Amino acid sequence: MLYALCFLMFTIGLYCTVVKKNMVKIVIGIVIMEYAVNLFLIMLGYRIGGVAPIVVEGHVLGNFVDSSVDPLPQALVLTAIVISLGSLALIISICVRTYEKYGTFDITQIRRLKG
Repeated sequence: MLYALCFLMFTIGLYCTVVKKNMVKIVIGIVIMEYAVNLFLIMLGYRIGGVAPIVVEGHVLGNFVDSSVDPLPQALVLTAIVISLGSLALIISICVRTYEKYGTFDITQIRRLKG
């Protein structure tokens, strides 16, 4: 069920990216898609009743592996968040420079101006 909600969130972001004509709405759609992928990756590593993947003395290793959550998706998502913030800053700066040049965020008007 939760995976379907991630897919729905990704679909909403894809709709905003493909259909909308305002550059700010397109950027918001891209951000929504990034959040949906990050949430999906985190849910892949989650385990109900799981414990933190820290080995201490006295744990049986076989039982520990079966009951701990997977730390790899968490690390990947942290890296993806940092990269997406950098790309978001770049995209927003491009939108600002485009607005300064053309005076609009509408991509159909920008295509007509071509200057």
